[in-house]
This record gives sequence, C-alpha cells and structure tokens, in this order.
Amino acid sequence: MVKVNIKASFPYEIKQVWDIVSSFQECSWRSDVSKTVFLDDSTFIEYTKNGYETFFNITVIEPYKRIEFEMENSKMNGYWVGLFTQGSGKTEINFTENIHPKKIYLKPFVKTYLKRQQKNYVRDLRSTLEGFSRK
Repeated sequence: MVKVNIKASFPYEIKQVWDIVSSFQECSWRSDVSKTVFLDDSTFIEYTKNGYETFFNITVIEPYKRIEFEMENSKMNGYWVGLFTQGSGKTEINFTENIHPKKIYLKPFVKTYLKRQQKNYVRDLRSTLEGFSRK
C-alpha cells in the first residue's frame, strides 16, 4: 500500500472550504475532472478529462470535520481521508490517500503520481477560493 499526505492552510472560513470540497457533484473547479455521476446517495463515478473513470463510495461525512471514502478504478483501489480544522482565521486541510496498485509494475510510480494529483487539487482549491473572495 502506498500512503501520501498533503496539508494546506487557507485564509478562509471552514464553511467555504468544506462547501467546495464536499460538493462532489460540482467539479467545474477541478482541472483534472470532467464530470461526476452519482449512482446513489454515497456512490459516484468521477471522470477525468480524457474519460478515465474512478468509483467512489463515501463512508464518513462529519460536516466541517471529516470526509472519508473508498475508491477504485482499473489500476488501483484504496481510501481517502480528509480532515478539516479551523483556527486563527484560517482553515487547515489534511488529506491522506492509502492506495493499493492493482499491477505490481505501477507501484514505483504511484507515490509520485498521487503527490502530483494532491498538489493540483490544492492548487485548484486555492484558486477557486481566491475567485470567490474577489466577487
């Protein structure tokens, strides 16, 4: 299993950060996702810009505190934990992915790939929050 973590801080209220991250149906702010399709209240498919699909099953939602979900596609399976805290006028996120590559030859590349994905996610989130504050 490959584990990667990213932490970031934003000078915004936790509600603003939470509302963006937890609105899984609204993915227009993400540079890597074209759409999401919900299968039921807790299960959805996320499609990349080039059509690759990943299945998600939300297992925990504690508003303004924690989100957890399982994920799977043809190359990996695993789970994601997102923690949210508010303090000193800022919101901190702490996101951890635990991934098991399905093909052994992918294992050396998974950590680098996931770290890049996490950095892009945080960049997109920061850009979206900044856009809201300019309005």
